[in-house]
Amino acid sequence: MPNFYSDNPDIRFCIGQLDMDKAALLREGDFAEAKAYEHAPRNADEAKAQYDEILKLAGDITGNFVAPRAKQVDIEGNQYRDGEVILHPHIRASIKDFAGADLMGLSLPRCYGGLNLPIVVKTAAIEMVARADAALMNIVGLQDIAETIEEFGDEAMKLETLPRLCAGEDTAAMVLTEPDAGSDLQSVRLRADVADEAKGLWKLNGSKRFITNGCGEILLVLARSEQATAGARGLSVFLVKKGQGVRIRRIEEKLGIHGSPTCEIQFNDAPGRLVGQRKRGLTDVGLAIMNGARIAIAAQALGIAEAAMRSATAYAHSRVQFGRPIRQIPAVYDLLAQMRIRIEAARALTYHTADVVEQLRYHERSPGADKAETKRLVRLATVLTPLAKLYATEIANQVASDAIQVLGGSGYMKDYPVERHFRDARITNIYEGTTQLQVVGAIGGIRAGVLRTHMDGLLAQLAKGSAADLAAKITELLPAMDKAMAVANTNDKDPEFNDLYARWLVAIALDLFLGTLLAEQAASGNERKRIVAEAFFAELPMRVKGAADYVAQASRVLIEGNKKIID
Repeated sequence: MPNFYSDNPDIRFCIGQLDMDKAALLREGDFAEAKAYEHAPRNADEAKAQYDEILKLAGDITGNFVAPRAKQVDIEGNQYRDGEVILHPHIRASIKDFAGADLMGLSLPRCYGGLNLPIVVKTAAIEMVARADAALMNIVGLQDIAETIEEFGDEAMKLETLPRLCAGEDTAAMVLTEPDAGSDLQSVRLRADVADEAKGLWKLNGSKRFITNGCGEILLVLARSEQATAGARGLSVFLVKKGQGVRIRRIEEKLGIHGSPTCEIQFNDAPGRLVGQRKRGLTDVGLAIMNGARIAIAAQALGIAEAAMRSATAYAHSRVQFGRPIRQIPAVYDLLAQMRIRIEAARALTYHTADVVEQLRYHERSPGADKAETKRLVRLATVLTPLAKLYATEIANQVASDAIQVLGGSGYMKDYPVERHFRDARITNIYEGTTQLQVVGAIGGIRAGVLRTHMDGLLAQLAKGSAADLAAKITELLPAMDKAMAVANTNDKDPEFNDLYARWLVAIALDLFLGTLLAEQAASGNERKRIVAEAFFAELPMRVKGAADYVAQASRVLIEGNKKIID
């Protein structure tokens, strides 16, 4: 019987690379909750053992119950009838399975029915859900919505919503996008007007589109609360419950993730309550939602890529051509190896990012936390979350495409799951911020040296150990990055140049940081990880130097020429 945790040693390896004693301490403090909750750990060792058991449970459910249902869910999808969305029976069954195992509130506090797990443990669970069924992940995996309520809502709001979300009685959605405000959320027009100031009630009017799980019972809605104020400063976030004044107009017919209902919603005097501070909906609450969603979608992409890679590998072992299994053909085993390298690099980055965000969460909630360290973590998380989302989703698309290539004509057929993985992967680098927007999110911190400083610290540690040679190779490539950054700085007053070349600068920095993380894994003494790192490093100089030379040309051909090409 498949267990999606037990059969994936790289998940366990990546978690083991992190300081999980520290993660447990950040979550549990003095472990005082062990006195009030039967299943709360009494020390770090108990906490780590608990994390392992929870992930085994999630692996069992995803491997043995969710995955076998995925094909039928994909074929049949959900139904829409008279303003209501009827979830596929298999989707309802999977939600019930997760709720029955207490896995619907993974990182929420125990007082609301959650398990109080570190973000990286939640991320691993989400990855396994997506490997089984990427669509289901959009319902049970986006628990950052509940975390946002826990962080910004008042106590009455938390008590009203969080226990039901943890019990699986309700599901939730973040309601941001509008027909004319997709990536440009500052242009949101849905109107929020005060209905009863004493009771804190508002009335929301307008429409939203492309809302993942928009049929959920709990909606966090971004709306314009200050009608005279344009841009982000006029926006606030409101909690709206399914029912009065909320109507689902339709569910979208999509390329993939068919089990995830994507809704168009109409709000007609829908009652809402303010979440967080007024006028800070996009800058505070919305940013917190998006940062959590970036890690979640990175995990979703990882799960899809893992599933596609495994299907391709199994096929390559069994398919015989020219008198031998095709896995022995260099052109094929090169594709398979590159899939694994990309996935393991993406997992290292995503789990590392989740660990940084965990540390930031602790510092933001601890009054006595060092302010300088909090500021450093804010800047670092602001760079890492878009990088994790960017890389994991892009490689998911590449891996799914290559998986079809390994299967050849069979991969294009619905007889095999890789065509579903290919369709499911395509949305990951679009929703919750396109790849292009992730570049925008990361470039500021990269140019300010935030990522470089973090990387320098890791390299200094690696220089003392068995991966010193790999660290030296990264160090040798840093001047190439510096050269590209210097050229960008000389063109700093040309916004068009900066926007166009930002993706190259991000690619250089990302490649070097991925190399650093893989070198760190190799330093563990794991022989296989050493091989993976060396394979990654074989092409690294070519990519980094080539991209740096390209930026260094400071060519305006792409700026002037592209405009003429598309006219």
